[in-house]
Amino acid sequence: MIAIVIACIIGLVFDLLVGDPPKLSHPVRWIGHLIQSQTALWNKGKWRKLRGMVMALAVVGTTMFIVTLILLLSYQVSIIFGILVEGLLIGIGLAQRSLKEAAMAVYEPLVKGDFAEARVKLSWIVGRDTEKLDEDEIVRGVVETVSENTSDGVTAPLFYAFLFGAIGLWGYKAVNTLDSMVGYKNEKYKDFGMFSAKLDDVLNFIPSRITGLLIVLGTKNETNYSLGKRLKRWAQDAKKHPSPNSGYLEAATAVQLGVQLGGKNTYKGVVSHRAIMGEKLVPLTKEHIATSILHMRIATVLFTLVMLAVEVFIYAIT
Repeated sequence: MIAIVIACIIGLVFDLLVGDPPKLSHPVRWIGHLIQSQTALWNKGKWRKLRGMVMALAVVGTTMFIVTLILLLSYQVSIIFGILVEGLLIGIGLAQRSLKEAAMAVYEPLVKGDFAEARVKLSWIVGRDTEKLDEDEIVRGVVETVSENTSDGVTAPLFYAFLFGAIGLWGYKAVNTLDSMVGYKNEKYKDFGMFSAKLDDVLNFIPSRITGLLIVLGTKNETNYSLGKRLKRWAQDAKKHPSPNSGYLEAATAVQLGVQLGGKNTYKGVVSHRAIMGEKLVPLTKEHIATSILHMRIATVLFTLVMLAVEVFIYAIT
């Protein structure tokens, strides 16, 4: 347990200072290639729900087996070497730095008034059409992405890292990658990707709610509303989101900033209306991007403290 805690702290520091491995293919891409190849083999014919479940379990199992093998060999060298390797594996699986960099890549051209460049950079991190978006809609796209991915990319993998080490984190990352690739409700994936989507919902259930709550409790309130009123609005709005988990992040950010998230999005020319999160007390501006990054930082620190307390509690009763 102590080794895992130390590895988690090393991972957090590594992610904060270094981020994704420079000039190296990220392991998530390897998982993605595996999913892509297996989807081509299995997503056809009858029994697609069963085929999708078997494929998903195979991908997750393969990922966890490889990480387990790496750790077994590393800890055979020495406990210190094993902790360092596990910390590195955890750090690579977190996304604080990469999420900040992606958000700032949109923020910087906005500061210069280069909306065309901002739209292009936004298109790298969202699926919606960005060509005709004005400043507040560009900002909304970034803020929603940072908010949602505070859990998906940082606190949720950290949750499983604290509980099960790098093996748990990469098992979660495999499920999250599966959901992003096959967890769609369209004709091609609605059956084949159902298990992956549901499993991702289950794994994100606890981390998303803890993270959203920490954003409401731990970040600066930019409104005059009481904590009780903000908590009530947070809980109400979160349930409106089509995702059972993402709403808890976006609603938390919206009520703290006093802004409105959600609304009209366009995907390949098709208009989609997302539920409204929060109340438009102030318009969205580029500075809200920087604030959303700060929210991510604060939530990560608070979440780490919560998980450390959980580890102490588990240690005390065992």
